[in-house]
Amino acid sequence: MDKSTQIELEAAAFRRLVSHLQKNTHVQNIDLMILADFCRNCLAKWYMAEAVEQGIAMDYEQAREVVYGMPYEEWKYKFQTEATAEQLAAFDRKQQAKLQ
Repeated sequence: MDKSTQIELEAAAFRRLVSHLQKNTHVQNIDLMILADFCRNCLAKWYMAEAVEQGIAMDYEQAREVVYGMPYEEWKYKFQTEATAEQLAAFDRKQQAKLQ
C-alpha cells in the first residue's frame, strides 16, 4: 500500500470513529476511560497536538468541537451524566493499576 492510500484510510477511519462517538452520546467519557484508557477529550487533545505540530493554529476548544460535533459545553449539558460511585471506583482502580 502506498503512503497516500494509507493516509486516506487512516483519515477515513478517524472520521468513522468520531462519527461513532458523536452518535453514541449515551457512552460516557468515564466509561471510555475505564475500558479503553482514552476518551473524547483525549482524542481532541491528540487532534490539537497534530494540528499544532503541522503549524495549524488550534486550541483545545476548537479540537473538542471537531470531536464532539458541537461546543463541549453544549454536549456536556445535553448528554453528560454524573459519574456513579461504581464508575469512579473503577476509574480509580484503573489509575492505581497503571501506577504499579
